[in-house]
Order: sequence, then structure tokens, then C-alpha cells
Amino acid sequence: MALNKATKILPALLESPKEYICLMRLHGDVEDSRLLEVVREFIGPIYQRPPLRSSVKRRLRIRRIYYIEVLEKDGKDVLLRIGCERGTYIRKLCVDIGEVLGVGAHMQELRRTKVGPFKEDESLVTLHDLVDAYKLWREEGVEKCIREVVQPVEKAVEHLPKMVIRDSAVDAICHGAYLAVPGILRLEGGIKSGDTVAILTQKGELVAIARALMRSEEILMAEKGLAAKPLRVIMEPGTYPPLWKSKGLGKVN
Repeated sequence: MALNKATKILPALLESPKEYICLMRLHGDVEDSRLLEVVREFIGPIYQRPPLRSSVKRRLRIRRIYYIEVLEKDGKDVLLRIGCERGTYIRKLCVDIGEVLGVGAHMQELRRTKVGPFKEDESLVTLHDLVDAYKLWREEGVEKCIREVVQPVEKAVEHLPKMVIRDSAVDAICHGAYLAVPGILRLEGGIKSGDTVAILTQKGELVAIARALMRSEEILMAEKGLAAKPLRVIMEPGTYPPLWKSKGLGKVN
């Protein structure tokens, strides 16, 4: 869940890698060694056609499986931890594993345990926790719990590469200007052209989510040029002084 302007970062989370805990039911008996052997074959890029009941066209596409761990096996039931690229259909993955095993299989249960920087057992809370923290804040003025369950928007972009910009460039970005190379102070994380990046102030405040127009190496070597196109502006215009007006949109210094 996101509040107010933080809803603008949700598309960035949808694009991020996911992790699932899956209960796969085999349709026949399989030796443990054979199961492990076949599961390892599905790590890496795989071809996948979405199942009949899906929200996208059923065309063949490539999705990457980052890891598959067999956590437990009880007869025909296999508990898996799967890290994968967005848009991966886990129920189709179970069917495909069953076909390679030669016995068939289907997904019995599924739970998402991680998306982007958020992990089920580390940074997420239940709606009951949220309600309790809200009541404690409203009725007794205790802020500690609500600050723990409602996290700053910057938490949602921890997994993204980052461009830290000059204070003089902030307000221009808030008005939708492209980010030019001279406005960048430093980069965090390897950036490729086309990547989704977070634009931050020197204080670590999230200004916008943007699409990189240059690679990290190009940005570091260049003296001019447009480095990023804002996709979602988070910070309110006027938060920082509008020092950009005399320089023109898209040419921030």
C-alpha cells in the first residue's frame, strides 16, 4: 500500500524482481535427486507462454528465474522458494517442471514474500498492525508504532540505481524537466540506458522516478547532454528554490 504521492512509485515496484514461496504438487513419485536436477535446469532465462487464464496475450516470451530452492519435500508435495523476473507465471513454471519430470505437476499454493526491497519477514506488516498503530497515534499521541509501519517513500526505491543531483536542479525536475549531466553530483549503482532510476537530493530525499537516457560510463565522461527523463515526480514543486528558471527546462546546471 502507498499513501498520497507515494502511489507514483508503484509502477517501479511492479517492474522489480519478485520472490515467492510455492507449494507444488507432483502427480507421481519422483526421486529427490531427480527433482533437484530438473529444478536446477529452470534457473536462468526460460521460455514461457502465459496460461489460458491470464491478463496478457498468450505469446511465447522469455523470463528469468534467478533462483529456485527446494525447501521441503513430503511425498508428492514440494515446497519451493523462487526468485524471478516480473511477469513470471509460477503456476506455469510448476506445470513445466512436471512435464520435464515426466509425471506432471500443478501449483497448489502461492505466497509472494518479496518485491523490490520489501521482504515479508523484515519490512512488511499486516493491516491489523497498521490499524493498531493508527489508533495508538490518534487516541494516545504515540508516534513510535505508526512510524514503524508507515515507511518513508525512499524505502520503496532502495533497489533502484540512483542519481544524486544538485540542489539547483531539484525544482526543475519537480516541474518535469529532463535531467542534464551538469545537474548530477554522483551515481549509485550501475546504470544502463533505459533503466528505471531514482533521482535523489543530497539529503537523500526522493525527487522523481526517471528513465535513464545514458549509461553510467557515458554520464561520468560527458560534460553535457540529457541523462534522464522523469517518469513520476514525487517531490512538490517549490520544495527547493527555483534556481533553474534562467537556464531553461531540460538544461539544468
